[in-house]
Amino acid sequence: MFCSGWPVSIVKAFRTKQVSGKSPVFMAIICLGYVSGVIHKTLYARDWVIALYVLNIVLIATDLFLYRRYLPAKQRRAAT
Repeated sequence: MFCSGWPVSIVKAFRTKQVSGKSPVFMAIICLGYVSGVIHKTLYARDWVIALYVLNIVLIATDLFLYRRYLPAKQRRAAT
C-alpha cells in the first residue's frame, strides 16, 4: 500500500519518543525522490499522483522532524 509504513513509524516515534534504528540519510534520499517525482509530474505528466507524492513528502518530513526532536542530545552533538 502506498505510504502505509510512514504513519506507523510516526506514531511509534511519537508514542515511545525513541528514534533508534532510523536513518535520516535514508529518509532524506526517499524525500528527494518524491520531490523529483513531483517536479517530473508537474512538468510532463500532471495527474492526481502528485497529491500522493506530496502526502509522502509531508509524512517523511514529519518523521524527520520527530527524529531530530527525539534524538538524544549527546547523539545530536556528535552528529553535527
